[in-house]
Amino acid sequence: HPDPDLPDRVSRILAQVGALMIVDNGSGEAALRMLQELSADSRISLEVNRKNLGVARALNIGIERARSLGYEWVLLLDQDSVLDTSMVDELIAVHASFPEPARLAVLGAGFRDVNKPGTEPSELPVGAAAGGGPPSQGASLETPWEDVESVITSGSLLRLATLDRIGPFREEFFIDYVDSEYCFRARAQGYRVVKTRKPLMSHAIGASTHHAILGIGKWTSNHSADRRYYMARNDTVMLKEYGGFRWGTWAFKSFGRRVRTCKRIALYEDRKLGKIGAVAHGWWDGVRGNLGPRDRAGGR
Repeated sequence: HPDPDLPDRVSRILAQVGALMIVDNGSGEAALRMLQELSADSRISLEVNRKNLGVARALNIGIERARSLGYEWVLLLDQDSVLDTSMVDELIAVHASFPEPARLAVLGAGFRDVNKPGTEPSELPVGAAAGGGPPSQGASLETPWEDVESVITSGSLLRLATLDRIGPFREEFFIDYVDSEYCFRARAQGYRVVKTRKPLMSHAIGASTHHAILGIGKWTSNHSADRRYYMARNDTVMLKEYGGFRWGTWAFKSFGRRVRTCKRIALYEDRKLGKIGAVAHGWWDGVRGNLGPRDRAGGR
């Protein structure tokens, strides 16, 4: 469901890349008309999925299209990201400065969170840091990049040959932690994940708002109930698969995280009951390993 400003963002992208693949997951007719007008440009390909197949499937579709066009590199972007005019050139320069290119799984762009002014560059909280050990410390303060556990999808530069060795994005995750899972899987195979120190685009994580109680400031993302479901479920799976916990204690670790999430929802967000119910169902599906699209018919 892209907003009317998408063509302006697309023009910023086209100024820096050889071709653009737009994958749409179930938008309405008005949005599709706008996308079809954009795709009249010979540099733009449009893939229309009549229903939401999930972000992981959309990413894999776009990547396969890039491969069919003969490209060796892909830059992944969300529809709301606003690129700096020099973003791709700077990503290429950072990649050229990296001492072990064969071990680089993904180069992520630092970004400004438009909902959190003054906090650039922003990072998405890691999904399974506990038990997994810290990221490698291969970068000095002088380098334009830093090792991280994971980067967000938008602004990620990947080489297709490396992606083939690591494997595609995990489609059963559907949405949320799709990017983190890829990064954790890559690191488990001996690759490195790095991010530019300099922010190269503007982006938003949810619709973050800041709240203060008793002088203590807290941010909350205000994600929808569906997103809360996928976040709770996929984070639980991440803890099981990458957290290094023994005897099922990953489930208790995840439960503690879900309690903290629900407390924040109860204090600061609207539609509290629906979101808290979605968190509980997501946790339970994660424990049982029920993946794929959210099954509403099953009571979730």
